[in-house]
Amino acid sequence: MPDDKPLRSDARRNRDALVAAARSVFLERGLDAPLKEVAARAGVAIGTLYNRFPTRDDLIAAAVEDRIEAGGRVAEKALAITDPWESFVYLIEKICELQAGDRLLGDLALRAAPSPAVARAQEHGHRLMREIITRAQTSGHLRADWVLEDIAFITWSHTRIVEATAQLAPNAWRRHLALVLDGLRATAAHPLPEPPITEDQLMSALRQQK
Repeated sequence: MPDDKPLRSDARRNRDALVAAARSVFLERGLDAPLKEVAARAGVAIGTLYNRFPTRDDLIAAAVEDRIEAGGRVAEKALAITDPWESFVYLIEKICELQAGDRLLGDLALRAAPSPAVARAQEHGHRLMREIITRAQTSGHLRADWVLEDIAFITWSHTRIVEATAQLAPNAWRRHLALVLDGLRATAAHPLPEPPITEDQLMSALRQQK
C-alpha cells in the first residue's frame, strides 16, 4: 500500500477523493476500469493519481482495505460460534453475502492480493478459516477431504452467479450456496475424482487474472 507519511491537507483531500472515486468506478466497471476515469471523477489530473498511487494495485489496495477488514471480522465472528457446523456455514454464507453486495470483493476474489498489506490481512483471515474448517471436520460434520483452497471454487462460481442473476433474481445465489453446503456435509461425501489444487496452484491462477 502507499506509504503512511503524514500528508498535507490538500494532498490528503486528493488522496481521499481518489480512493472514493476508485471505489465508485471499480464498483461500476470492475477493477480494470480506466484510471483516467477515476482521476476525472476525483477532480484531479491523471498525474496526481499516479503521483499518489504509482500502480493500479496501489489504488486497488487503498480502495479495498476496509472490505478486507470486514472479511476478517466475519471469520472472527464465525470462530466464536460454538457449534462447528454452524460456525462453518456462517463463515461461507457471510463471505458470499459480502461478495454479493460488493462487486469489489467479488472481483478481488478472482485475482491476487494487490499489496503485501492486503495479503497479510487475507492470511489472518485464512488462519481463522483453517481453524474453523478443522473444527468442523473433527466434529464429523464437514467432509474430511475438503481443504481451504476449495473455498476458491465457491467464491469464483459465486461471483459469476451473482453477475448473471443480480438484475433478475438477486438472491438466487443463496439457492446455489445451499446446494453446495449440502454437498459438503460428511454424510453426503463420495470420493472425489481429482485431488485439491495446491496453494501454489491457486496463487498462480489468481495471478493470471491480472
